[in-house]
Amino acid sequence: MSAQFEVIIIGGSYAELSAALTLGRSMRKVLVLDGGKPCNRQVSHSHNFLTHDGVEPAQIAAIARGQILLYPTVEFKAGTAVKAVPQNNGFTIEAENGETFAAKKLLFATGVFDIMPAIPGFAECWGVSIAQCPYCHGYEVRNTNLGILANGDMAFESCKMINHWSKNLTLFTNGKSTLNQEQESIIRLYNIPVVENEIELIEHKQGNIQNIIFKDGNHYFLEGLFTKVLFEQNTHLPEALGCTMTKEGFVAVNDFQQTNIKGVYAAGDNTTMFRSISVAVAAGTKAGAFINKELIDDSF
Repeated sequence: MSAQFEVIIIGGSYAELSAALTLGRSMRKVLVLDGGKPCNRQVSHSHNFLTHDGVEPAQIAAIARGQILLYPTVEFKAGTAVKAVPQNNGFTIEAENGETFAAKKLLFATGVFDIMPAIPGFAECWGVSIAQCPYCHGYEVRNTNLGILANGDMAFESCKMINHWSKNLTLFTNGKSTLNQEQESIIRLYNIPVVENEIELIEHKQGNIQNIIFKDGNHYFLEGLFTKVLFEQNTHLPEALGCTMTKEGFVAVNDFQQTNIKGVYAAGDNTTMFRSISVAVAAGTKAGAFINKELIDDSF
């Protein structure tokens, strides 16, 4: 027989923890099924999060878990959900070890999986000296030799943005540029070189970029690189339950973090392009509050 809960939170990061805290304070019986793989696990320090600026992400999560466990109705289990089945007035979740759990409401805070380009050294630098968010990582490399790895419209918009943090900026298109003539003229007006050489590898020391090495043997010294990578959802369980996905590949939610499936919520990086701890925490708090309200409405 499946263990019974009011809410199951499936995830592994800050939206999950924030929702668990809100629901614990609402005296709800909650299971947190934690995969233990936050999207920012390679990042050494978190930034742009009030009272925690510069703190290691794992430390923030550890403090949060300790505080949440003070609420006796919240239970943590390590594991990954592999199956979700609608049941009468709720859902059953199966974990990878075969255990099953039942709840009235589900919250997916499962994040996304970043797909690294096939450039040796890139994955090792991701989250260390290669980043996509200047608000999280720009200040520490301000006014240094920065690069952008992108092409076309994305390259143009990235140059506009990152140029604010450093005027020592170079655009790497990793092949023939697809900028239009107007975009290229504007970029050159701001003295941003456009390098079309194909990249062979990224030379680094413990994830800190040293040089971009090109296939023609040339190299380029950098101290930081900004780019966007492709991603996929860490789990397809929301889709399997019938949740609508956006054209960008996110779980579609309303302002209350509700999906189109009654009783199913989603929060965090799996729902938005704004990938930061502060945004995830806010979404988790909101999801927890509205899950509690829905439980009250269901029983009142």
